[in-house]
Amino acid sequence: MKYISISIGEEKIRLLDNEKVVAEYTISSAANGIGFDEGSYCTPTGRFVIQEKIGEGEPLHTIFKSRLPVGIWDGEITADDMILTRILRLHGLDPENANSMKRFIYIHGTNREDMLGQPASCGCIRMSNADVIELFDAIELGTPVFIV
Repeated sequence: MKYISISIGEEKIRLLDNEKVVAEYTISSAANGIGFDEGSYCTPTGRFVIQEKIGEGEPLHTIFKSRLPVGIWDGEITADDMILTRILRLHGLDPENANSMKRFIYIHGTNREDMLGQPASCGCIRMSNADVIELFDAIELGTPVFIV
């Protein structure tokens, strides 16, 4: 069985199949640390599932607003927390993270690949755009996700 394990302390995401790591990627979690409150801009921990997969077939660097493609990122580095390439939307299974859908907590591509490996997001899990396509293609809806 495939599942995703995310380590906030290591800033790593791993895809496991039958308890064997089959892929590992560097991420950025929230600059504000771990938390569960709406408006906290923190990354929640606990048990989740992939509720939605958004962006299949869209080009690399597609910009998403409200989960809809609106253009292609031009590569300019800005302070904006852009959602690019693919979105894996998380549904929290624990009481404290049950608001993750309402908080729009995603695993997604980023315009700030230079910040991967350190806490820098507004609560989501940022990945490189190439890596998020690879992960997106390797999993299905309902894939378990554990954030620790």
